[in-house]
This record gives sequence, structure tokens and C-alpha cells, in this order.
Amino acid sequence: MPDEPSDPLRVDFVTGVTPDKWARTWAERRPDDPLALTPVDDGEAEARLRSGASTLSLLRLPVDRDGLHVIPLYEEAPVVVVAKEHAAAAFDELDVTDLADEVLLQPADTVPAWRDAASPEVRERAAAMPSMSVVDAIAVAATGSGFVVVPLSVARVHHRKDVVHRPVTGVDGSRVGLAWRVDDEEPRIEDFIGVVRGRTERSSRGRAAENPAPESGSGAAKGTGRHTGSERGGSARRSGGRALPHRGAAPRRGRGRKGR
Repeated sequence: MPDEPSDPLRVDFVTGVTPDKWARTWAERRPDDPLALTPVDDGEAEARLRSGASTLSLLRLPVDRDGLHVIPLYEEAPVVVVAKEHAAAAFDELDVTDLADEVLLQPADTVPAWRDAASPEVRERAAAMPSMSVVDAIAVAATGSGFVVVPLSVARVHHRKDVVHRPVTGVDGSRVGLAWRVDDEEPRIEDFIGVVRGRTERSSRGRAAENPAPESGSGAAKGTGRHTGSERGGSARRSGGRALPHRGAAPRRGRGRKGR
């Protein structure tokens, strides 16, 4: 008699990660063994994995590797999110130090270059802002009260008509990886790793933990690398590391976006 269907393989994924392609490949290979995909916040992904609420997690790195196997997959490009009428919206690309006079709506330690460039007064104003979710921070940014730095995929998920996002330099990209518990002997973990890493169904498979991808390596999954924001043939108008014009002032001639 055939084996009874097992429980679905539980896979968490954080905001901005799109597991659809992998889920389709899994369904083609194992039509009678569905995945249980669960969207989770970045802040809860690791805890859910360690507690056993999920078997695998597509999350942002770094994480505490104690007790976990982790395979880095790809790096996401960072962007800055500002109000549509903000002076920064006039540029195609910014350096984060261009925003040294603006309030950062997230912990300063997450954007060290801004922290080091901002004046004590601006840092104090930023520190006085309440802790908020990414969604709330983007809503505040829409009022012109500050800015947020997030991965491009997150900016797209939470896009609003009253904000824009621009590529930003001076900020490290965000890495996405696949993690699972060291002591979890679920045999389907290896099969899912094979799907994510682009193995064919008939390819040989060893335990991924015995030969993990290097920390700085890239996986088979496509991400939005930081280089994509600058590969535009030199046509992008960058801020050039100069102070932004005051709010309400016209953009510098020849440097702003066309049509503004």
C-alpha cells in the first residue's frame, strides 16, 4: 500500500521574498505533498523556526547560526523611501549621506553611514521617534517627516501613491537565506533545498549541511543585487553626494528627473 500523505512541509517567508517559483516546482515534482507557505515579519522568522512552528524559513541575514543551518541565496538592493514631494524624489539615485539633515525613521544603527553623517541634533530628533513597523514608518515618510531605508522588494510590497523609492548608495544590501534547524531530520528538507538551488529532479543530492554555500556566494535564485541600481549606461542622475535642496525649492537644473 502507498504511504499515507504526510503533513505539509512548513516554509515561512519574510516580506519581499517571493517563493512562488519554488512552490510551483515543488508542486510539479511532488503533487501529492503540498507546501504550507506562511508569510511572516522579519522580526519573528527566526523565533518561529527555532520553536518548530516552521521547518524551513526564507529570511534575511544575518541570524544567530547556533543550532541552525543557513544557505545564503541572494542579495537585495537597498532603496530610500521618501514622500513623493520630497526634494530627494528629484534624483534617480542618492547617497545616504545626502539625507544627513533628514530624520531616519528606523534605528540609527541599521544605517551607520547616516548615523555618522547626521548632526547630534538630527540624531536626537530621530531617536525621539517611536519604534514603528516598516508599514508605519513608510506612512510617516509619506508625510514628509523623514525617510526609511529598506530592500527594494519591501518598498515594492508596501508601495503607496504618496511615496517614491530611489536606489541608495552607502548602505549594505540585504541578504536573503534559507535556514533550518540542525537537529531536524525531516527528509523533505533536502528536497526543498534542491528546488531552491535549482537542482534538477534527477540530480544527485548529498546532505546540504555537509557542503553549504559559502557565506558570500550566490544561489540559483534570482535576487535584486545592488549592482542593478547603477547599471543604466551612465544615464541616471545622481545626487553626487551634495546636500539636497530645501523643501519646496526647485531641483538643480540638469540634475532632477525629467518632467518635474
